[in-house]
Formats: sequence, structure tokens, C-alpha cells
Amino acid sequence: MIPNQDISTRLLAWFDQYGRHDLPWQHPRTPYRVWLSEIMLQQTQVSVVTAYFQRFVDALPNLPALANAPQDKVLALWSGLGYYARARNLHAAAKLCVEHHNGDLPHELAALIALPGIGRSTAGAILSQAWNTPAPILDGNVKRVLCRVFGIEGWPGTPAIEKQLWTLAESLLPDARQADWTQAQMDFGATLCTRHNPACPQCPLQMLCVAWRDGRSNALPTPKPGKTLPQRDAHMLILDDGQGRVLLQRRPPAGIWAALWSLPEHANNETAQVWFQRHIDGDFGAARALPVLIHGFSHYRLRIQPQLITVNGLRCAVGDNADLRWIHRADLHTLGLPAPVRKLLEQTQ
Repeated sequence: MIPNQDISTRLLAWFDQYGRHDLPWQHPRTPYRVWLSEIMLQQTQVSVVTAYFQRFVDALPNLPALANAPQDKVLALWSGLGYYARARNLHAAAKLCVEHHNGDLPHELAALIALPGIGRSTAGAILSQAWNTPAPILDGNVKRVLCRVFGIEGWPGTPAIEKQLWTLAESLLPDARQADWTQAQMDFGATLCTRHNPACPQCPLQMLCVAWRDGRSNALPTPKPGKTLPQRDAHMLILDDGQGRVLLQRRPPAGIWAALWSLPEHANNETAQVWFQRHIDGDFGAARALPVLIHGFSHYRLRIQPQLITVNGLRCAVGDNADLRWIHRADLHTLGLPAPVRKLLEQTQ
């Protein structure tokens, strides 16, 4: 049996020497900044998040400012980070905090989990780092470390394996330094016990690690069973009015890229032409097909066929409205745009 206290002692000693102590959300370390960083770090690496975090807190420095901001501003600040449901949930959670928690984040695990976008692991990270409350975390880095150190077989995403990992994570909590312990686990998994080619010779847990002992560091954790991702096709219309403006259409409030401004999108060329003739004053036959762009989601691939058309404008009966608007290309940075849409617009300037 691995002595759990020995694991936390060794890992905290490693963190003191090699951990990340100068991340922007650590100085100052407020509940709002911790929460924002944890949401941004879901599915996104620290190196990417840093610049976005600073821009976000410069514009919205506290929870009430976030709650009172228009959704378009929140999405614009998030633009480029992807997984936009995180931004919408963040905004909704801030409003609930103002309404039910006097404009502050709640200090209790259950109350945090009740907020949109916060699961058990994120709640644990917030509690431990904002208030030094003992609370385990179980992000991808921690799952990987636990599977290797304790030699746990089976994909960590299954309920049975996840339950086992939560029990281990809770048993490893030290008596003090909860914020450091949370950061130490994340840093260790991100920089040393990495997904590929872990630096086992430099590992402070090497002599305790079952995967190292058995020569299975690269085999654990057990990978998720593979499957072929389906592909969907989309025709996107880049409609330029010849005066530096492009037409954007707001996405539906639910689904992929919910509520973001995007390009008019259709399943095929025929439906695109029908929509064009109903809404646009111009010649669809003058459309110029651009190179296909492939964009990957976690559960499918999107094959985008963009078409560039210079048009006269919207038909008089349509006009700018809640779902369609012209915007100067110089002002695109003020809106939240899906990454592939922003890329297409940059390529056609």
C-alpha cells in the first residue's frame, strides 16, 4: 500500500521548487479570479489562457461587472478560446451570484456545483485555492497521475474508475496548504507526468509509482475506446457589400456556437441559394467558392465550404435585425466569433 501522506509531502516539496508560482490569477488570488481561471483552463492550456485571462479581467475586473455586462461583450472577450458554452455559463453563474449570493461566489461545495458550468472538480479547485478549504480535484492531469501512481487499469471516464479515483484524490488531501496542493497536482501533471513521454527519471514519486515499477508509464491511463468521428457539411456565405462590411447572422441560443455571431450557414448549396434570394440583393451566380476548411469538434468534424459574394445589401423587407447585421471588418474584434469563421474572414480581407 502506497503511503498517501508520503505522496503529498513529496509532491508539495517538488512544487516548492519547480511549480508555477507566478500565474496571473495567483496575484492577487481572489475568488473571482480563481473561478475565471478555472473555467478558462477547462479544455485549454495555461499558455493559451494567460493572455485571455488578463484581457478579460481588465475589461470585467469583478463578479458584478461580469454579471452586468452584455452577453455580446462576454463572448467577444472569450472569442478564440473556444468551447463557448463556458462563457455563457460563466455569465449566467455571475447573474445568479448577484441574485442569490450578494454578488459573491458561495463558499460551499453544493452551492458552487449548483451554478452553471461548475462541476465537482472545478468546485474543489475554487474552494481550495480561493479559501484554502480541503477539497479534492479530478481533472485530466490528476486522473493521469493517479492511474499511473496506483496502477489503475481501465478508462478513467467510466463511472466505476472515476469513483475509485475520487476516493484516492480525497485520501491524498494534506492537512494544510490546500491551495498549493491543488496547484501542485495540476502543475505536476502538466509539466512532468505528461500524457506522452512523461519525465519519469525526474519524478519525485518514481519510487512509489506502480506504472514506473511495471514499465507501463506510457500505457496508463487506459485510453478511451476509439471511434470514427462523423462528418457534417456546411455552406457558409461570406457576403461583402463592397464597402468593407460583411453580413453576420446570430446563431440559435442552443447548440454549437450558441448565440455567437457567425456567417449565414446552410446544409447545401441549394438551401443557401434559396435563403440568398429571399434575403439578399445580389447575384448568387457570382459566388466564388473558396478552399474547403475542416474544423474539428470533440464529437464530429465540420467540413465548411465557404463562398464569397459581393452584394448590394439586404432586401428592403429584411434590413438589419436581431439575427442579421452588417459589420465593418475593422469592428469584428468587438464580437464573439467562432474560430473558423474568424479565420475565413481574415483570409478574405
